[in-house]
Amino acid sequence: MADQSLFIEAGGELESPLVRLCIEAATQSADAVETWRRQRRTLERLPSQLAEALLHRLLSRRLLYPSLLEVFKYSVEKVDLRGESSVDAEWMAYLGAFHFLYSLNLSDCHRINSSALWSLSGMSYLKELDLSRCSKVNDAGIKHLLSIRTIETLCISETSVTTNGVTLLSSLKKLTKLDLGGLFITDIALESLQVLTNLQHLDLWGSDISNEGASILVKFPNLNFLNLAWTKVTVLPNLPSITCLNMSNCSIHSIFKGELNEKKAQLKKLTLSGTSFKDVTKAFSYIDPVFLSFLDLSNSSLRDLSFLPSMNALEYLDLSGNMIGDDSVEFIASIGANLETLNLSNTRVTSNGVGILSGHVLKLETISLSSTPIDDLAILYIAMMPSLKVVNMKGTNVTGLIQHTSSDPEWDSLKSLENLNKLENLNLEETPLRDEGVSAISSFKQLIHLSLRSSFLTDASLHHLSSLPKLNTLSIRDAVLTNAGIDCFTPPPLLKKLDLTGCWLLTKDAILSFVERYPMIEIRHEVVCDFEEIKRTSPLQASVRRRFSSSPLKSEMTAVIDERLKYSRAELLSMQFASVSIVPPSDLGTSSK
Repeated sequence: MADQSLFIEAGGELESPLVRLCIEAATQSADAVETWRRQRRTLERLPSQLAEALLHRLLSRRLLYPSLLEVFKYSVEKVDLRGESSVDAEWMAYLGAFHFLYSLNLSDCHRINSSALWSLSGMSYLKELDLSRCSKVNDAGIKHLLSIRTIETLCISETSVTTNGVTLLSSLKKLTKLDLGGLFITDIALESLQVLTNLQHLDLWGSDISNEGASILVKFPNLNFLNLAWTKVTVLPNLPSITCLNMSNCSIHSIFKGELNEKKAQLKKLTLSGTSFKDVTKAFSYIDPVFLSFLDLSNSSLRDLSFLPSMNALEYLDLSGNMIGDDSVEFIASIGANLETLNLSNTRVTSNGVGILSGHVLKLETISLSSTPIDDLAILYIAMMPSLKVVNMKGTNVTGLIQHTSSDPEWDSLKSLENLNKLENLNLEETPLRDEGVSAISSFKQLIHLSLRSSFLTDASLHHLSSLPKLNTLSIRDAVLTNAGIDCFTPPPLLKKLDLTGCWLLTKDAILSFVERYPMIEIRHEVVCDFEEIKRTSPLQASVRRRFSSSPLKSEMTAVIDERLKYSRAELLSMQFASVSIVPPSDLGTSSK
């Protein structure tokens, strides 16, 4: 895991095991850092990607402090400090001295204020700066940034910058990306930015922009990304350069307006989550459907999908949270040839609706049907979608068993999914799934992530899953698992995470014993507050548990049936609280003395 994170930190070029070992040794402890930090000349000659990997490893291990930054000022070009609560003006003083820094991410660093940004004034190479959600940054901070003429990307969303500060940005002529999300931007402030003709990405969500202000957007000839979510804009002028548009939670009359003979917007990605439409067909009339590959219409109260048939290029379609049923699925099937992701969660689509899709979505890789009224019949239709990698049936009526008629025997419905040889992720949480249904999952040899949550599952389900060769993450929540069951469980060879939340019969000792046997598996349960604390359990405690586990007493205890299994959770809780009131009076008197 450490190797993989290091590989990512350095842009995928740290393939040498020797390099990995060197950085691991250099960041092992504070003493190790003190040993090499004096070799400044060597550190200054480090390639930027190696220096960045070393810096971020120190940061992740809480070994990085402001004065240590000085050794990186000639080698590091990119610094990501997002969410670091300790970063303040002292850190900025050292970062401002970095000679070749071109990218700095300070988002969610809540101690950064306007005066701290003074250290960045006049930097020669800085192109990317992210101050998102640094709430102490205001107009004074913007003034410090105006001397950095190289800035191309600036993110100041959810800061304290006002319209006056925004108008100052007009002097940063090289800006190509500007994120002003969550700021109170008026039409006048937007008009002042029209000199930024290089802008390609503009984020204005939550601003006070109106339709009149939106008309100014035609002044940005290179704009290809626009976010107007949570604004008062109801219609946009024709913007043929736009390829990605977000108008979520707006009231739309028409996405674009123009003449029929004008060139239509060639949108590739359109996000309209939570949007209300005056006329949904008219709203899409000025969009060229040939290019649209991503469409998010979640939670938009749609009932009619008759506008879909012309959108044959769609690869991603999110219709979750709408009031559509089986009668609308025909429209989805008609444009299903290129679909790769389909979200129908929280809709009225039934198993029959899923049946309409089968045979029309041969490229579909992800389907989400959570919180729909589908049952096991839908699984038979899902099995006819050969490219599926992710299937989400959370909160449905799937039991894992099916019978054609009342006189026929039950058989495993999930067994039909074993023909999906690309299936990697299966979610069956909050379903009435039983052990018999889980047994069929043991044949899904490509499965990497499995999520189960049912009070009908027992130790038997856990052991059915031992044979999954590629399983990486297993969640089996609210199940009736016992200490004996977890003791006998042999996890799959590649398992890294095991979530046992809500398995109320398991005790802390049983879980600690499991962690001892399989220290590389991260385990989640209510009795375990901190997984890292378990791994740091002292050798003395561990040896005591080992002696107990090998003692004759334990072998005798495992033969005893856990009496708690006879009761429901509510009954056990009532007995637990009742036990306080049945202490004999004599005992109470003794304890008070």
